Amino acid sequence: MKFLCVNAGSSSLKFQLFEMPEEKVIISGYIEKIGLEDSFWTTKINGEKIKGAKYLKNHSEAVEVLLNELLENKAVKSLDEIKGVGHRVLHGGEKYSDSVIITDEVIQDIRDLTKLGPLHHPGNLAGIEALKEVLPDVPMVAVYDTAFHQTMPKENYLYPVPYEWYLKYGVRKYGFHGTSHKYITTVMKEKLGKKDVNLIICHIGSGASISAIKDGKCFDTTMGITPLDGLMMGTRSGSIDPSILEYVCKESGESISDVTNALNKKSGLLGVSGFSDSRDVENAAASGDERAILALNMYNDRVAKYIADYYIELKGEVDAIVFTAGVGENGIAAREEIIERLKPLGITVDKALNSLIASFKDKHEGLISGKDSKVDVYVIPTNEELMIIKDTYNLVCNK
Repeated sequence: MKFLCVNAGSSSLKFQLFEMPEEKVIISGYIEKIGLEDSFWTTKINGEKIKGAKYLKNHSEAVEVLLNELLENKAVKSLDEIKGVGHRVLHGGEKYSDSVIITDEVIQDIRDLTKLGPLHHPGNLAGIEALKEVLPDVPMVAVYDTAFHQTMPKENYLYPVPYEWYLKYGVRKYGFHGTSHKYITTVMKEKLGKKDVNLIICHIGSGASISAIKDGKCFDTTMGITPLDGLMMGTRSGSIDPSILEYVCKESGESISDVTNALNKKSGLLGVSGFSDSRDVENAAASGDERAILALNMYNDRVAKYIADYYIELKGEVDAIVFTAGVGENGIAAREEIIERLKPLGITVDKALNSLIASFKDKHEGLISGKDSKVDVYVIPTNEELMIIKDTYNLVCNK
């Protein structure tokens, strides 16, 4: 059975076609710059990359490209072979604590929650609606970034602000990257042979979040009402003094939207160093660039502080710390620097083991903590697409 995974952004669309239940990727692709004259896409099948380009004015035209790529590359003989489509959706609010079959009500809820996900939901909706138009009889599933985190206790998801803000406007911590945190939790349950695992999961890449997992469920996480909160990231500031916004608005004459945009797109590693990609920051730091060195120190400090915070929240009862996502899976120096900062907690790194693991090396996962470490530290590659398809497959086959 063939199932399609779709992740539609504001101007992009990623896709993977899976053979289920074998969990085998048949074809994958990434369509970029939708709505711009230089739209292009890259398709990968049988280890070969195929590139294409033409002006795609909207997501409907991008979906046409997607389906043509499936047919032309013989990933499917006909579109009837597609038995379900799983869509990544940013925000499920408090209503959705798990993935669901998409209905008119679900679509309306996604539309209503655009106020909490203004950067992502228009693209998410465009992808859903474009595919529903072409595949009207194929069941589709919404897999929410926020769903996994809905097990947080109230003391961890509420902000210390007027309570009516929560009641009237839904102001609370929701958390994101939930599909990744759920996937890593599932993998670690199997690896440790334990259902009620206690973990600290570090999903650190261009976007970054850390979660505390207690008894196999999310207990706390760093991102908040939006993905801007928590860790310093590639272009996002993470947590800052909120009064900065009013101060900069008054001083600069910019609007609140302008300043918020700067916090989302011009801050983090980019704001401090001038580079948003951690690899570029590391290269600049290696050549002695003071701002790049500063940015890396700030980044690593903040990751270590949240790990320490969650270690205390879990009362020191932690089965494993896991690094995942772009920096977590490939940032050998970053992992070492972060773990070195955790020595006061008795957490240590084996530098030799750590140096062997990255996606560009022969070994992609494994243990990197020292023999004397109080907590085992792992590198585990995430697979959000597989988690999306697993949820889709289970819902479609059991509906």
